[in-house]
Amino acid sequence: MEDSAHPKRPVTVADVAKAAKVSKATAARVLGGYGVVSVQIKDQVMAAAAALEYRPNELARSMSTGRSGIIGVVVGDIENAFFSLAVRGISDAARLAGFNIIIANSGEQLDAERSAVDLLIGKRVDGLIVTPARCDRLDHLQHVRRTGVPLVLFDRAIPELDVDAVTGDDREAALTATRYLIGQGHRRLAYVSAMDAEKGGLTDIALISNSAVRERVEGFVSALTEAGLPNPLHYIRLGATDQHQTDAVMKRLLSETAPPTALLASDSLVGLRIFKSLQSLGLSMPQDVSMISFLDADWTSVTVPPITIVDQRVYELGKLAGERLVARIERTPLAVEHLRVTTSLVVRGSVATIGP
Repeated sequence: MEDSAHPKRPVTVADVAKAAKVSKATAARVLGGYGVVSVQIKDQVMAAAAALEYRPNELARSMSTGRSGIIGVVVGDIENAFFSLAVRGISDAARLAGFNIIIANSGEQLDAERSAVDLLIGKRVDGLIVTPARCDRLDHLQHVRRTGVPLVLFDRAIPELDVDAVTGDDREAALTATRYLIGQGHRRLAYVSAMDAEKGGLTDIALISNSAVRERVEGFVSALTEAGLPNPLHYIRLGATDQHQTDAVMKRLLSETAPPTALLASDSLVGLRIFKSLQSLGLSMPQDVSMISFLDADWTSVTVPPITIVDQRVYELGKLAGERLVARIERTPLAVEHLRVTTSLVVRGSVATIGP
C-alpha cells in the first residue's frame, strides 16, 4: 500500500528512457510525437511508458510545441439543455482533432464571462469558443484577438469583432413559429424571454444586447406586422429568469384585459417555467393558452400535451463551432464567416386552432 506521507513521485521521461533502454532524447521524441525513430524503438518506449503508467507533463509539452492541446469554452448557462448539448458537439469535434476542452459557465453575467476568458487565456488554451452575454461589450473579446488566440463566437454574433460566429437562423425561426400561430387563428401573441428586463418595458428592439434574442424578437414582430396586427411590442415580456419571476410575468400577462392566446418561449428553460406557471394557475394547454418553445428538450415530448418546438439542431451547432475553431488553430485559410444552422418547426399538441 502506498505511504500517504511519501506519495509516489510522477514518472518522468528519464524513467521511461531507462526502462526502454534508450536515451532520454529518444524517449522524448517518441512521447512528444516529433522526430524520426524506428518502429521497434517506438514500440519499446510506448511499452515502457504503459508499464510505468507515464503521464505527459502538459505544461512542458505546451512550452516545447507551442500548444496546450486544450480549447476553452465559455457558455451562458450550463443548466440550459441548449448549452449542455452544444458542449457535447464541441467536445466531440475537439476530441476527433486531438484536443480536450475546459468549460466555464458565465451565468449570462458579463463580469463572470470576462473572468473566465482571462483565466482560460492564462491557461494557454489554443483557442476559445465564447457565447457572449452581451453583444455590445467587446473589450475582453478584442483583447483575445490581440493575443492571437483563435476565437469563435457561439449562438450569438458580433459583426464588429470580425471573427467567426456559429448561430441558428434565429430571425427566420421566430418568423416561422409566429406565422404558424397566426395561421392557427391567434391574434394576440406574446414573446417571453429570460433576458433581464429593462425598466419601462421594451420600446426599441435595437437596444436588446443579446443578438439571438434580438433576432428572434425581430422575427416575431415582423410576422405580427405583416399580418397587420397592432402594437406588436405590447405582449413582449422579458425577465423570466427563474420560476418565481416567470410566475410573476405570466400573472401580469394573463391578467390583461385582452390576454394573449398564444406564447412563444425564447428557450426550453423559459418554456418549462411557463408550463409550470400555467399548471399552478389551473390553466390547460392548449385549451386556455397555446405555446411554442425553442429547443427540442427532453421534457417537451413527455408533457401532456407534448410541446410544439423549434428544433435548433444544437449538437450540429456545437460540432460546427468546434470544427471551425480547430480549423483556425490549424491556420486553415478561411474567410471570416457567420455560419447559420437552419431550424425546423416540429408540430405537436400545444397549439390550438382558433376559429374566425
